[in-house]
Amino acid sequence: MRAITAVLAVLLALSGAAPAVAQTDVYLSKPVRVMMPFPPGGPGDIFAQLIAQKLTDQLGKQFYVEIRPGAAGTIGTGVAARSAPDGYTLLAASSAM
Repeated sequence: MRAITAVLAVLLALSGAAPAVAQTDVYLSKPVRVMMPFPPGGPGDIFAQLIAQKLTDQLGKQFYVEIRPGAAGTIGTGVAARSAPDGYTLLAASSAM
């Protein structure tokens, strides 16, 4: 159930990001960062890596995972929240967030 929720969240984020980009800019013209606010090697990290790889394979554009653990996920979540609202930063979060 968590996997389905996470996949839907990523797809929702991708679908909502395109209209926010200026008309002259083509979405996915640069790599997309998937922010992981939990330590590496855990189930969240593995899931984020798999999703990023599948998105890269299917869309032909680079998605990479940036790991920012600490403060029970608050540090990575804060970095994602403060990033530019251009759709090039996604947050891989648990359903508890």
